Amino acid sequence: MSGALPKLIAVVGTNASGKSSLAISLARSLGGEVISADSRQVYRGLDLGSGKVTAQEMQGVPHHLLDVCDPGTFFTMADFQRLAYRAIDDVLARGRVPVLAGGTGLYVDAVCDGYVLSNIEPDLSYRRELERLPTPQLCAMLQAAAPGNAIDPQNRNRVMRALEKLHDGDTLPAQKRPRYDVLRLGVTWDRPTLCARIDERLARRVQQGMIEEVDGLLQAGVSPDFLYRLGLEYRLISQYLLGQFATQEDMLEALSRAIKRFAKRQMTWFRRDTRIHWLDMRADPLSEAQGLCAQFLAE
Repeated sequence: MSGALPKLIAVVGTNASGKSSLAISLARSLGGEVISADSRQVYRGLDLGSGKVTAQEMQGVPHHLLDVCDPGTFFTMADFQRLAYRAIDDVLARGRVPVLAGGTGLYVDAVCDGYVLSNIEPDLSYRRELERLPTPQLCAMLQAAAPGNAIDPQNRNRVMRALEKLHDGDTLPAQKRPRYDVLRLGVTWDRPTLCARIDERLARRVQQGMIEEVDGLLQAGVSPDFLYRLGLEYRLISQYLLGQFATQEDMLEALSRAIKRFAKRQMTWFRRDTRIHWLDMRADPLSEAQGLCAQFLAE
């Protein structure tokens, strides 16, 4: 059955793993285009904080699902899936190779596994009701509604989204109706190397103006609550700018720890998927990926 489906290549991995650059190199060699699967890169103006690739870094490879909505807009997994399907089908229709690249595991799975989602408009009154409740109570509600679910109880936003989806008629886990035959490639490093890469990238982005980017968003009227919900860079830098950290150094130390914890959770998510082929990053990952893609596309 799967052989009859159109082919999609997915490059997944943690923050600072180098998945975006590998996906770009792969797309260049295959005559492909990149579809970003990142829950923060869909927003305009969220560039340095989200790790969005620059026009120069794209090396002429077309990218999709970057800068598709304004900060503060409510953007759901169903929105992402709908736009990703449209972009992938457009790339395929033009005889090119779609390469899905990202670290938002739910977004990747929604497309690769073909989650069947309700597409019901979110119930804003229900969301406001949830926002008034403490996180432990939300977790208890989710556990009662979907026993044994795999949602991270520390991720308040994810817990609320799961409750909203159940409220809107979706199921957890989602039913699946795959639309593509997918080759899944994984990009990661050993823990010490990944931590060093995270620190190096954080220092570079601060030097490039990441704190000023967040300040500009606040000055432009983007609500602190929206930025807090985005987590990591946007949450902690906003808190620093609003006086909740004594010094910039304190904030950056807390941010470094938070990104590393998040990368660990990303790996836990991806490691559960035995279909992912983990590339050997210490050898020649691009050649390895090209070989796997050539075999996959010829099947």
